[in-house]
Amino acid sequence: MEFHPTDIPEVIAVQPRIFGDTRGFFMETWQRQKFADGGIDVDFVQDNFSRSRRGTLRGLHYQIEQPQGKLVYVVAGEVLDVAVDLRRSSRTFGRCVGDRLSAENRRMLWIPPGFAHGFYVLSESADFVYKCTDFWAPEYERTIRWDDPELAIPWPIPTHAVPLVSEKDADGSAFRDAEVYP
Repeated sequence: MEFHPTDIPEVIAVQPRIFGDTRGFFMETWQRQKFADGGIDVDFVQDNFSRSRRGTLRGLHYQIEQPQGKLVYVVAGEVLDVAVDLRRSSRTFGRCVGDRLSAENRRMLWIPPGFAHGFYVLSESADFVYKCTDFWAPEYERTIRWDDPELAIPWPIPTHAVPLVSEKDADGSAFRDAEVYP
């Protein structure tokens, strides 16, 4: 596996090694020692799977208590995946980083605790997997608006298109009003 820090060094792109032949392919998606050697020394407690159709935008989500680190990847389709640094003490506070994750490129993205997370579906549909370092705690879940002008995330939404968002995501808070981490 190859581990590549992004423009926010704590967010790490992971390129697994693919073993393929005429039958198909095999890849490791998690191996504790390799990930620890690559700078991701965590334990996961929960796996999630979602399917979304083209034009769906999910996020920007985080838990203000019981913050979750997430290892995310796509098993079918393609998304633009985005992480926003919510750690006030960080030199990258308020900055975002994104990567295209797809079934074809098989890349994964490590998003540590202290970040908001969201993604936009670029293909007809996308099957998305999250490995989480803490349990979902709806009482601590928070949402920042995906289209917050202060964050200015460069979502690849076609001109005149309106993304499909949940009511919760449409009602998210402005970044300047959001609860953040120390």
